[in-house]
Order: sequence, then structure tokens, then C-alpha cells
Amino acid sequence: MVILREHLRKSDYDWEIGLNHSLQNNEPDRRIFNRFNGNQVLFMINYFGTSVGKMTFTEGLQIEELISTQLPKEAKSELSVFNWLRGVYLYFNN
Repeated sequence: MVILREHLRKSDYDWEIGLNHSLQNNEPDRRIFNRFNGNQVLFMINYFGTSVGKMTFTEGLQIEELISTQLPKEAKSELSVFNWLRGVYLYFNN
């Protein structure tokens, strides 16, 4: 399932597209990740869902919550956020 802007629980995201980020990203890389940017949060939720094979609507919203409340401050790039999510996902699903 693809999570859309209207599905997100938080309503105070910044929706500006930064100079180092575009909506056409194919996969996470070393670009800076901004947890307050809705486009980047949506990209990460949907990319992560695709990478695990099947993601439910509820799981997508749980990922939003994880990014919003538990993402370590050290996770500064898209790639580090993706790797952190993968570790959290593996921990909770084993």
C-alpha cells in the first residue's frame, strides 16, 4: 500500500522540496534527511514498505510515528534512516 500525504497523522510537516531532495528519488542515499519534511517522510515510509515486500496501512503509520518520536539524532542521511528502520523492523518482527 502506498501512503499518501493525507494519510499522515502529523499535520505540521514542511512540504517544501529542498535543493538536495527531489520527488523522483529512487532509493535512499547520503542526502540529508529532514524528519520534519513531509515529502522525505513519505518517501522513506513508502521506500521502506517496498523493500520489505508488503506493508499495511497501519505499519506505514507506525513508521511515521517511529520517525517522528524515536529516530536517533545521529541518523542524518536517508541511508542511515533506512538502515535504522530496517534494524527496528527486524527487531520487532523476530
